[in-house]
Amino acid sequence: MKNLTILPADTYIVLNKTVLTDKDRKIISMLYQPIIGFSATMLYFTLLDDLDKLELMSEDLTHHHLMATMQLKLEDIVIAREKLEAVGLIKTYLKKDTINHYVYLIFSPLSPNEFFNHPILNIVLYNNLGKKEYERILNYYKIPRINLKDYEDVTASFDEVFTSVRGTILEINEDVTKRDSNNILINKGIDFNLLISSIPSSQISDKCFNKETKELINALSYTYNLNTLDMQGLVRNALNEKGLIDKMLLRKSCREYYQFENSGNLPTLIYNKQPDYLKKPKGDNSKWAKMVYAFENLNPYQFLKAKYKGAEPTDRDKRLIENLLVDQKLNPGVVNVLIAYVLKINNEQLKKSYVETIAGQWKRLNIETVEEAMKITEKEHKKLRKIVKPTDEKTKDKKENLPLWFDKNTDIEEVSKEEEQEMEDILKQLI
Repeated sequence: MKNLTILPADTYIVLNKTVLTDKDRKIISMLYQPIIGFSATMLYFTLLDDLDKLELMSEDLTHHHLMATMQLKLEDIVIAREKLEAVGLIKTYLKKDTINHYVYLIFSPLSPNEFFNHPILNIVLYNNLGKKEYERILNYYKIPRINLKDYEDVTASFDEVFTSVRGTILEINEDVTKRDSNNILINKGIDFNLLISSIPSSQISDKCFNKETKELINALSYTYNLNTLDMQGLVRNALNEKGLIDKMLLRKSCREYYQFENSGNLPTLIYNKQPDYLKKPKGDNSKWAKMVYAFENLNPYQFLKAKYKGAEPTDRDKRLIENLLVDQKLNPGVVNVLIAYVLKINNEQLKKSYVETIAGQWKRLNIETVEEAMKITEKEHKKLRKIVKPTDEKTKDKKENLPLWFDKNTDIEEVSKEEEQEMEDILKQLI
């Protein structure tokens, strides 16, 4: 995902790279919408409606047209577009100029068979819908089975019906429309050199790690948050007598491993990056700006891991963060501020009830940006100090353990070396 500034006047055309049917529209609504949400689904259909009568290509349109048609802010349309890109339904190309010009390529959804056997989408659909609704949709797409044991295949072959005769030479045309779907792109992957070298060569076939198998392993590692070392044992256990990987066994092993580590739960996917339109403009080099930058550009898992000094956060803390993102629907940067605030004032402990109380308040106040979250923590803390006044001189003189951004002198070299080093360590996560 690239950081791009997009304006209502920027133009686009839609290019259809596939052949879409009414069944495809139902697949989008039933299978994709529970993952990408309503806005992204409607953007897909809106781009299809922009096509000409032959459903091949649109005329030049502005993004203001999309805003007016969908009645959405441009930033919400960009988020919806990125979700469509992530699941392989569109690809985006950009030509920069005084007015930028975009090309949106439309692709078909996966077939139900491909979707329900996909190592990422299938798992997320199950987790988002729940078992009962998932099974209802799965049954909808199941093919009735007929026992043909007592039947004979009497289908005519091509050469039984037609005879080949001399005719006109015809060149093959590659530009004819065809049904085409797009692969999901995952940039972070397994170190296959390390993975393959860890398995004795006598146990694997030369065809073991072909392109298809590597794509599956990468997808499974992403879905179940597995690193190369985790995957080594799972791959070894999935090898069959021919030195090839039993893909169904590998899927099952990865799923069971994740469920064992996560109290029987299955993973879900979330939009886990602070949206660009909610970020602070670049150019400010103050310590305040550095803190804002760190909160905005790390996802909550990365930020919490940095607070753990690089160690793996506990499952309890990870579930708490997932709740803030998925159930409370707080933006990732805002969650980072909440984590930092609660850890600092509660002796490095994330107290669930306290965290959820603050999260509920921030949701009601519509706190969306990192700076808003930083300012509200300071404001609320001042209110609390007025209510709970110190009862003796010792308490008055005692220095409070407050977040770094509470210090009005954050632009001056008055922070401790320890705090300075902590911020530098967090910023290194972005390199």
